[in-house]
Formats: sequence, C-alpha cells, structure tokens
Amino acid sequence: MPPIPGSGLAKGLAVTLRTMTKRTVTAQYPDVQPELPPRTRGVIGLFEENCTVCMLCARECPDWCIYIDSHKETVPPAAPGGRERSRNVLDRFAIDFALCMYCGICIEVCPFDALFWSPEFEYAETDIHELTHERDKLREWMWTVPEPPALDPGAEEPKEFAAARKTADKLRAAEEAQQAAEARQAEEARRAAEAQQAAEPEQTQRAQDTEARQDPDTEQGGQG
Repeated sequence: MPPIPGSGLAKGLAVTLRTMTKRTVTAQYPDVQPELPPRTRGVIGLFEENCTVCMLCARECPDWCIYIDSHKETVPPAAPGGRERSRNVLDRFAIDFALCMYCGICIEVCPFDALFWSPEFEYAETDIHELTHERDKLREWMWTVPEPPALDPGAEEPKEFAAARKTADKLRAAEEAQQAAEARQAEEARRAAEAQQAAEPEQTQRAQDTEARQDPDTEQGGQG
C-alpha cells in the first residue's frame, strides 16, 4: 500500500504538538552545575603518596594512555647494622585523556589505592595534545573525589583499618614507655639532687669539726 501523501508531515507535527504540551526542561549549564551521580566517571585523580611506581596500571591499560617515569633512590638502614634499601621515586605520571576510554581498569588493578574516579568533567581543550594531563593536574582532581559510601554497620572491619590501628597502638605504647622512662629518670635525678643538697650541710659540719680537732693539736705542737 503506497504511503498517504503528507503522512510523514502529519506525524512530525504530532510529535511537535505533544512536545509543546510538556514542561520544558532546560539545563542552565554552565550557570547551573548539573547534579551528577556519586559514581560518575569524569576524570582520574592521583593520590601520589600511595603510588609505588609498580607500573601495574600502565601495563593493564588497554589504550596505553598512562605514562610513568621514575628513578631509584637508596634508603639508609632503619637500624644500625641493617642493609640499605632501594625504592622507586615517581618522576612523571600522566594520562592522555584523548586516548582514555574510561574503562576504569587502572583504578581497579591499583593495589595501593592511588587512583580514584572524580566527577570533574570540565577539562575540554582546543588542542588534542593538551589533553595529556600531568601529575600536578591529576593531583588537583584528587580533591574533587567524593567520599566513599559509609560501611554497613554489621560488616567486618577492613583489614587495612585493623593493621593501621595495630601499628598506631604499638607506636602509642612505645611513646608511653619512653615517656615513663624519661619521667623515672627525671624523678631519680631530682631525688639525687635533693639528697646531695641535704648532705651538703652535714658534710660542711663534719669538715668544720675535723678542722676544730686538728687546730688544738697544731697549737700544742707549736708550744712544744
């Protein structure tokens, strides 16, 4: 059956009329910022202190858009007689967002929680080469990362928290023991000083008595 002439125009006008009767929804961007979901994938923020330069994120990235440079430094032994250690120091951490497909694999595989999703999305550039952002920019985006959701009250405490609390308790106990030892030393020094001060008059009296006993002997020897 051939189409009725003008049916396409009628359908288009019907859609227009239905749309005209609905409430207008206009995003007033950029005057009004949009309300984004908590898990929005905008950009990737870098928490540099947690990065150990393990290169796992760069190796697992399917787009090879993560660039990392580092060098090794020798760390002196923590205790006398120990061995020196070498550690990796991060020199460069950059992400080319012109290649990134926002899969999140780098964030998932990072074993030290150095990468996080940020809802920041205003990073357009006029030059594609400027979409490669270095670690300073990634560090700025880290402060826009939302807080993680609260844990279930009935859930077990994460192992990281337990390990951190155990370490903090050990440090606190060591500090308290050191403070107690210093307090004991100060108390012993104070008691020794008081004992010395109390003994000084007695020693002075003994010296005077000794001199008094020696003086008559000296006078008798002189008269003889």
